[in-house]
Amino acid sequence: MWTTLESEEQLDQIQHRSFDHPVVIFKHSTRCPTSGMVKSRLERSVAPEGWEFYYLDLIRYRPVSNRIAEKFGVEHESPQVLLIRNGECVYDESHMSIRMEELTEMS
Repeated sequence: MWTTLESEEQLDQIQHRSFDHPVVIFKHSTRCPTSGMVKSRLERSVAPEGWEFYYLDLIRYRPVSNRIAEKFGVEHESPQVLLIRNGECVYDESHMSIRMEELTEMS
């Protein structure tokens, strides 16, 4: 389900690819139990066909997390999910409000 997000260069690719299909970025804190629960819940959900899902370990790649906030105009939170369409963040949510059903509805 996940493609690992490790570099700022990948953000340009994500933005470009989002013109063809929705792209989801999940910012995960490996030190946070809530983040682990949310990640598990997403993995147990049925992902929409044709979407791309990126996983960012924000402890390990904090500069990438900061660049996401800057590039897409969203305040950093953890855990956090962003839905990217047509080059822009059209939806973001954090903590226990992150649900695959919400992402699907926002597409």
